[in-house]
Amino acid sequence: MRTLRPGEEVVTPTAALVLSDAGWQGAVAGLTAYRRALRERTAPTTAPAPVVFNDYMNTLMADPTEERLATLVPAAARAGAEVYRIDDGWHSDEEDGAWWDAVGAWEPSARRFPHGLGATLDLIRAEGMVPGLWIEPLAVGVRSPLARSLPEEALMRRDGQPLVEQGRLRLDMRHPAARDHLDAVVDRMVGYGIGYLKVDDNYSVGTGPDAGADSTGDALMEHSRAWARWLADLGRRHPDLVVENCASGGMSTDYALLASARLQSTSDLQDPLRYPPVAANAPLTVLPEQAASWAYPQPGMSDEEIVYTLVTSLAGSLYLSGHLDRMSAHQAALVRAATDLAKDLRTHLCQDVPWWPADVAGWNDPWVVAARATSPHSREGLLLVWHRPGLGPRTPELHLPSLAGCDVEQVYPPRALVPDPGLHVEPGDDGLRLAVPAGAGTTHPTARAYLVRSHHCVNDAA
Repeated sequence: MRTLRPGEEVVTPTAALVLSDAGWQGAVAGLTAYRRALRERTAPTTAPAPVVFNDYMNTLMADPTEERLATLVPAAARAGAEVYRIDDGWHSDEEDGAWWDAVGAWEPSARRFPHGLGATLDLIRAEGMVPGLWIEPLAVGVRSPLARSLPEEALMRRDGQPLVEQGRLRLDMRHPAARDHLDAVVDRMVGYGIGYLKVDDNYSVGTGPDAGADSTGDALMEHSRAWARWLADLGRRHPDLVVENCASGGMSTDYALLASARLQSTSDLQDPLRYPPVAANAPLTVLPEQAASWAYPQPGMSDEEIVYTLVTSLAGSLYLSGHLDRMSAHQAALVRAATDLAKDLRTHLCQDVPWWPADVAGWNDPWVVAARATSPHSREGLLLVWHRPGLGPRTPELHLPSLAGCDVEQVYPPRALVPDPGLHVEPGDDGLRLAVPAGAGTTHPTARAYLVRSHHCVNDAA
């Protein structure tokens, strides 16, 4: 609610409507084109993102140290990562997450990096990667000195009291002191020599503040607009800085922000078996080239489990984690094969159109299928298939009539590394048939990536 005086006006947030005569998938293609137009208008670059290694998920889990990174950094470089990003914890001398309600200054920990953070960032650069850091910009812990040094108007308030959630205050980006503080923090971080920044946001203030506005919704809308402007300005001030929008795994998936950010983390889901529907369906909301779904291969996994989690990340921009420094040479080769493939595929990633040969993936579907095509009228491109036995009804076979007349070639994993085909594939004039071979495939998850190649493979609806 906003009360308007004579001559005043208010503009609502922008909405887009897509009309398609090719069904809902045609509408998604239209939304994909619209989102790319937003990016081209706003972002400093619309190039595909680099291959990122993020040491958080199922790996260091917010507990990085110089010693741990000394082995992980070279392993990430050998795996083909182009960015090594140090996740949360780098900024605190406290242990066991006790820093949660003390954040806000974003200065390196001397305990975690006894030779200085710069020494580890130098190691990342020496290994041929761009260093990156995590930040939660809007958070100010109640124990942080900033909670007392910032003007009270720079922090969100309701009914005259500061909003506190999970031991944290929240910057109100309508106030210049809040914006100046973040400018100084990020300028200092860029001064360390980083080229990648993960912007996180792990809590909600509900309906928002009411200070200086006619309603909480009015204040929250203006704060959100100021936050989006700040993020856009960050790209202009530091055009070489790659920015990832995270928000606790996808909770601020909004093109007011993604028009400026290069990547969007799709989830903080830790279960690789459950992740494929998230990765497969993400392009309904996020451009494929911006969708970062975790691959977290581990040394204790079988070859098929490693392949499974890497195929999940191939659904978008490859986003890697895991204890790569503890892997065998064979396991490391499986990871490197995925990063090499991702680099080959990203040549077309920013033009590909997402589509769903087996419809949108359900949370408990035993088969999950996602695809990217070279155009809305083609079916040529990348096909990703996951089989998840034990979820839903037992269905060892899958028929995809929409791929009638198409030939497929397995591109991951390489047959030289995993000779077992994992899935039987039978192209035909009536569609593509996939089947699980008898044996382990009926009880263990399996995933494969294929290239669809045929001049006769055309979307009939077009």
